[in-house]
Amino acid sequence: MTFWDAGDSHDLADGLRSSFAETFGRDAEVVGRAPGRVNLIGEHTDYNAGLVLPLALPHATYAAAARRQDGRLRLRSRQAEEGWEGTLDEAASAPGWAGYAAGVLWALARDTGSGTGLEVPGMDVLVDSTVPIGAGLSSSAAIECAVGVAACALLGLDLDDPLRERLVAAAMAAEGEVVGAPTGGMDQTIAMHGLAGAAVLIDFDAHTHEPVDLDLDALGLTVLVTDTQVSHALNDGGYASRRADCEEAASLLGLASLREATQAQAESLEDERLRRRARHVVTEIARVTETVAALRDSDRPALGRLLLASHVSMRDDFEISCAELDAVVETAVEAGAMGSRMTGGGFGGSAVSLVPTERVEAVVRAVDARFVAEGFRAPRHLLGVPSAGAGLA
Repeated sequence: MTFWDAGDSHDLADGLRSSFAETFGRDAEVVGRAPGRVNLIGEHTDYNAGLVLPLALPHATYAAAARRQDGRLRLRSRQAEEGWEGTLDEAASAPGWAGYAAGVLWALARDTGSGTGLEVPGMDVLVDSTVPIGAGLSSSAAIECAVGVAACALLGLDLDDPLRERLVAAAMAAEGEVVGAPTGGMDQTIAMHGLAGAAVLIDFDAHTHEPVDLDLDALGLTVLVTDTQVSHALNDGGYASRRADCEEAASLLGLASLREATQAQAESLEDERLRRRARHVVTEIARVTETVAALRDSDRPALGRLLLASHVSMRDDFEISCAELDAVVETAVEAGAMGSRMTGGGFGGSAVSLVPTERVEAVVRAVDARFVAEGFRAPRHLLGVPSAGAGLA
């Protein structure tokens, strides 16, 4: 059975160095690496000052870079035909995929409120990735963070916790202000702070992140990620409208965010759509806490129930699922998964399932067969192995 390959980090970095030399006619000085992610639970809660529980994937984006003396940026990707060239001042208007890469350099160079901006040099950058694009697995944040890590390495900066936080902020600025996708920060945070063998509990109210051991062997479970291949984009309006609904609901309740709301308060909202949006957020935050407890207690049935409840909430109250995602969840559970849910921003993308390891192949076969029967495009599957966050490759 074939799964989407994460590749060997050293081989990928070496191959990218060779491609860099062919592309730019000189050697790369550094190669930055940043992972994609899958979120176990806690969807659309980050921008509501809530809790999330993602893990970094072994699938990652790599950015080879070398300084230029003329101050210009030249960006290329092995996943795109079109590159981009311009100055740092022009980076905020870079189109397409280059907006993520150029945008983080632009954000690092400006004054972010934590001091003066970094003296980002001109540079040549070549990007390669094993993170599926458009699958809701944070390929965008992986580009931002890989390029940011490479730029900081060119400046000789140590990748300590304060710099990692600065890179999170710069990557969020690139996505929100350059690309126009108002994300909440989960993707960038897990890309920078992921840990091998652990999920990370991120609290966007307390601004903390702590590891939650994810001993899948002891649980007898595998994290199976299924990419429906339904295109997933965060800047097409659907994501922004859900965020606006949440902000309106909090305002009507007189709260700074829905993190402060009780379920009774959510149910008190007169507008039916806003009531459902708020109910999802309040119950989803609670499910994150319950999932952490279930993991610590090795309670497999509870984990399954929580994942399924999360999916129902996103499907019915937040309305961000689709036929393909619903089919994965239903079929995976019928074939033996403990639980399954859509993951990511929604409107396509991927589902995550917790599957008894001995049932993984059966679940994959059942989902593939369901997609054939429904006339859907063939899905892709990958294994969610908790992996390390960004660094030099």
